[in-house]
Amino acid sequence: MRLIHTLLGVLLLLLVVGSILRTLVVPRGLYSALVFRLWAVLRTTLRLWAAPFGTYRAQDRALTWLAPLVLLGMLTVWLSGMLVAYTLLLHGTSELSWSVSIREAGSSLFTLGYASGERLQLSAIDFMAAASGPLVIALQIAYLPTLYAAYQRRETEVTLLQSRAGEPAWGPELLARQSLVDTETALPQLYRDWERLAADIGESHSNYPVLLAFRSPQPNRSWVVGLIAVMDAAALHLALCPRSAPPEARLVVRAGFTAMRDIGRALRIDFDADPDPDTPIRLSYAEYLGAVAMITAAGFPRERPTEDAWLHFRGWRVNYEALAYELARRGDAVPALWTGPRDFRAPVIPPARPTDRRPESSAPGLPPA
Repeated sequence: MRLIHTLLGVLLLLLVVGSILRTLVVPRGLYSALVFRLWAVLRTTLRLWAAPFGTYRAQDRALTWLAPLVLLGMLTVWLSGMLVAYTLLLHGTSELSWSVSIREAGSSLFTLGYASGERLQLSAIDFMAAASGPLVIALQIAYLPTLYAAYQRRETEVTLLQSRAGEPAWGPELLARQSLVDTETALPQLYRDWERLAADIGESHSNYPVLLAFRSPQPNRSWVVGLIAVMDAAALHLALCPRSAPPEARLVVRAGFTAMRDIGRALRIDFDADPDPDTPIRLSYAEYLGAVAMITAAGFPRERPTEDAWLHFRGWRVNYEALAYELARRGDAVPALWTGPRDFRAPVIPPARPTDRRPESSAPGLPPA
């Protein structure tokens, strides 16, 4: 039995170390079962706690705690796993009782000092335990600046998008607002910024998937909703204005669905990597017609008939719609237009357009507009 306990201790220690390396050290987007199981359990618990309130705001307030609880849960599970592993090793390689083994393992792991120094043959295990605890905590502490740096880069662009695409963001609203305030020339730079952000998100969120649990500071903002909005705006731009649409529009759509696929692989989400452009999408033709009518009324030009543009828009959106909807669902993002269903019941929130506050040209003391 002592041999079995020793082998179990070695196996458990290897599993814990492997989980730590996969999650904190290896920059490759490896699947971490611990992170996703903690995420699933804590997400379900928080959503059930907020369910009686029946509003999206309640869900958002509850899920704000998801990311910090996942981080604390990771540290707790790793340290507990090491404590059990070293207890098994000490018990399996000596005549120590279970109570003494766990006391000595805990004393060494948490650097409190040896519980007893009479067994020199166990010093190697004690030394390993004494080094493991601070190392795990140090790696977790070093992990936080990386997470928050990526979070800050992401949220800066999401916040900047609010004045351009509304809150929550919506692709047609982005095009309409640029036409209303005559800032269409700013669209190429916006597409460039979000192309770079999409690459950043794809790299950081697939390597450190706990970032997916970090919510925006404002309840009606979300990185995945913002990315969908920019991609939809670019796809509409390309479909309606094939000659004048900037090349950056094509690039941001490509960068966006590439980033989503990188994250989808890290989350083990099934998706079609090469969808047929004629595959039906979940967005209805009626929704598309309403959006085109809205942006046309705002002054956005059209170079292609609406019916023909639908085929091209559908061909772009089929590359990312299913995966985007799944990421928005799993992330419990704000229920915005054109972002799919959620696991909680809440009405879709359209972007609120600010009131036109420009002075009338006939106002006393003001020159004509």
